[in-house]
Amino acid sequence: MKFEDFAEHVITIEAEPADLETVSLVSELFIRAGNESEETLSTVVRFVKGTVFPAWSSQTLDVGPALLHETIAQAAGPNIDSADVENRLADYGEIGAVAASYDLSGQRGLSAFTTSTSDPLTITRVNDTLRAVASASGDGSESRRRDLLFGLFSKASSSEARILARLTLGEMRIGVGTGTVRDAIISGFIQPPTDNDIESAKTHEDAQSAPVASQSQTDNTDVSISEDEQTERSNPDSSANSDSAAVVERALQVSNDYGMVATVARNQGRAGLADISLEVGRPIQAMLAQAADSVDAVDTWDAVAVETKFDGARVQIHTDGESVSLYSRNMENVTDPLPEIVEFISQRVTVPAILDAEVVAVSDDGNPLAFQEVLRRFRRKYDIDAMRDSVSLNVYVFDCLHVDDTDLLDMSLRQRRDKLRGLFKTTDALSPFQITTETDVIAQARTQALSNGHEGVMLKDPDSTYNPGSRGQHWLKHKPDVETLDLVVTGAEWGEGRRANVFGTFVVSARTTADEPQFEPLGKVATGLTDDQLDALTEQLRPHVRSEDGQTVMIEPAIVVEVGYEAIQRSPTYTSGFALRFPRVVGIRHDKAVSDADSLSRVRRLTTDE
Repeated sequence: MKFEDFAEHVITIEAEPADLETVSLVSELFIRAGNESEETLSTVVRFVKGTVFPAWSSQTLDVGPALLHETIAQAAGPNIDSADVENRLADYGEIGAVAASYDLSGQRGLSAFTTSTSDPLTITRVNDTLRAVASASGDGSESRRRDLLFGLFSKASSSEARILARLTLGEMRIGVGTGTVRDAIISGFIQPPTDNDIESAKTHEDAQSAPVASQSQTDNTDVSISEDEQTERSNPDSSANSDSAAVVERALQVSNDYGMVATVARNQGRAGLADISLEVGRPIQAMLAQAADSVDAVDTWDAVAVETKFDGARVQIHTDGESVSLYSRNMENVTDPLPEIVEFISQRVTVPAILDAEVVAVSDDGNPLAFQEVLRRFRRKYDIDAMRDSVSLNVYVFDCLHVDDTDLLDMSLRQRRDKLRGLFKTTDALSPFQITTETDVIAQARTQALSNGHEGVMLKDPDSTYNPGSRGQHWLKHKPDVETLDLVVTGAEWGEGRRANVFGTFVVSARTTADEPQFEPLGKVATGLTDDQLDALTEQLRPHVRSEDGQTVMIEPAIVVEVGYEAIQRSPTYTSGFALRFPRVVGIRHDKAVSDADSLSRVRRLTTDE
């Protein structure tokens, strides 16, 4: 598939305001891609979501706004520099429009000539090049990444440049999120495509390509379709159709790979999707909790499972019975920085398993240390043995998702804990756990947890299943009455005096949407961080600087901070309509992605005058 065809189709999707029509357009794109090859289909699905790699992969392009601005300036010509790109960004508002405003394909340099300029960009070529960008490492890696990107942008048309720039930063922003992709997979490969879908896809096929057809009509793929699915496709209103969303949703949850799910749906239909299961070494999204009190839990459930709420970092443990891999909440591979956790699990678990756990930093006397101490270990790449001596870690396993080639997601929490106890012969690795119907017992457990230096307790429905990525009513956090929000840094101001070389004030913002997060500011925070923490946070934010105007800096949403506050008030000062009273940074949440930040709807619920 030509990348220009993809880009123009994506721009059409962006301009479509209606949800149903958007699903239809995305579905049409998937059908066209699927008729070329499995690789093209999986790549297109990822690109539509603004990613190069599957969601479970921790690999990234490692290209920040500054490097992209330099590359666009280089492709735009000798009289253009990064400052010009940043000035246009201030005018246009987003990097895709800036890239599209230059005549990039009119420029030719040595790097461009070495990349077969006579051939048009294709989906495969863009994908291969971006993966090469991600693989660049060591001395000269930044220059290598710039040269590779220049080779793409110097050949890009206006529409290609618009989409390529967004894709490079992972900001597609076309109104297509997880739900739209799911529904497009259903529409294109589970339910029969409409005649309009097929005719539109045919129009865009190259002369050499096979004719576009519905999945059941495609000759060049070995397709196995169940009798139930044949019924569903001949009768879109059948009861079998109501199962499709659940089947696709489930496949997405356990695989965490949208490209693979689309390919399986095309080739094998619902039967193939139902066969997708968890896989050791392929992390999935963690089930999440929301804040509530014990009365809510007792009134809602027949009984309440009470666990300690640790001030640590979430890890997903994968073992094949011999080797162990560890993944953070963001699905980043953190195996190397945590060798003692690997050793601990290796000594106790001898069968394939996927476990949910919390890693806690502890002092020499075994008392828990602050969350920031855990992050010192997670972020360490060198001198790991020295850091291991400096910061000791404990692990507490609290859930079991997969054991000995059997998925446990659909089992109740009670059953999963039974499996967990059977997996570990001793309880030294298990999070404290009890089931009760009494609020007094919950209060006692909470008091004990707090006196032991932990955050509080978790309250869970004992009969609940494990729902990856879900933040529902089945897991509740019961912590002290000091409220915090996880917010995204979207701006900053340079400090003064001895802090002139670091950011001293930060603009913090709440998430406004789930699928493709946008952010609205809640205020500025300038307290809560030590000098060392300010230095570290400044360095982490530098690659994400979008633009500067004097002391003020606009920052690409990338870093989440936990912010404590006295109250939330309505305020016309910020576009969110709210402001935090006496905010302070409690910690930097490298274990959270920006999509995990607190939402504006939650802020609204917490507002003091509502």
